[in-house]
Amino acid sequence: MDHRFITTALELPGYQITGTLGLVRGIVVRSRSAVGNFGASIQSIFGGNITILTDLCEQTRSEAYDQMAEHAASLGANGIIAVRYDATELMPGITEVLCYGTAVVVANLPVPPRP
Repeated sequence: MDHRFITTALELPGYQITGTLGLVRGIVVRSRSAVGNFGASIQSIFGGNITILTDLCEQTRSEAYDQMAEHAASLGANGIIAVRYDATELMPGITEVLCYGTAVVVANLPVPPRP
């Protein structure tokens, strides 16, 4: 899938949405390891960006995004609009990250004739 056609917007300027195929999603449930918790605790003493957790969040969101794109492609979509993320703590240290949107079929808009 062309990632230029995956957007948080409700339209794709310069392109026409010719069909919608429904809701698509990617879900990842992740826990922090004891080593990760320890490393984050050490980093938090010094303040600033806690890179261990930042990297974990980025990896988790990326996996959810990729799953959503695969779900859309399996339905025959070549784009996704209205993409959103949601995260829920299921229990202490275990978080669900959901990436979802509307799978669409995208076509080029006709180029208007030049005067």
